[in-house]
Amino acid sequence: MPMTSNWTLFFPDPCSCDTTPGCHYHSFSADLLFSREARRETGMAKDILGEAGLHFDELNKLRVLDPEVTQQTIELKEECKEFVDKIGQFQKIVGGLIELVDQLAKEAENEKMKAIGARNLLKSIAKQREAQQQQLQALIAEKKMQLERYRVEYEALCKVEAEQNEFIDQFIFQK
Repeated sequence: MPMTSNWTLFFPDPCSCDTTPGCHYHSFSADLLFSREARRETGMAKDILGEAGLHFDELNKLRVLDPEVTQQTIELKEECKEFVDKIGQFQKIVGGLIELVDQLAKEAENEKMKAIGARNLLKSIAKQREAQQQQLQALIAEKKMQLERYRVEYEALCKVEAEQNEFIDQFIFQK
C-alpha cells in the first residue's frame, strides 16, 4: 500500500551541470535523500507493525486488521446482507406457498367430505329403495294371496249359485 507523506517534493528538470553549487537539481538532492530514508524507515515500521498485527489503512489510520482482510470482511458483510435479504424473500414466498397449499388442502378436505356425504346419501337412498321394494313385494304377495282367496271364494260362490239356480229350475219345473 503506498504511503503518503506530508512533504511535497518538487523535481525540476535535471540540470546539465554536474557540480554547479546553486543548481536546483542538486539543492533538492538532500530532500530527496531524506525523503527516501523516511520512506525506508516508514516501510520498516510498517513491516514491524504488520508482524505485530497492526496495519495502516488508505487514510493512514492504524488498524488491527490487514486492509485486505478488512476489505474481504466488508465484502463478506455485504454478501451476507444480500443473502439474508434473499432468504427473507424466500421465506415470504414459501410462506405464501404454504398458505396456498393449506387453503387447497382445506378445500380438498371439504370436497372430500361432500363426496363422502353424497356417497353415504346414495347408499342410504339405495337401502331405502331396497326396503321399499321389499315392502312392495310383500304387499304384492299379500294381494296375490288375497286375490287367490277371492278367486277360490268366487268359484265356490259360482258353484253355489249354479246349484241354487239348478234347484230353483227343478223347483219351478216340478210344480
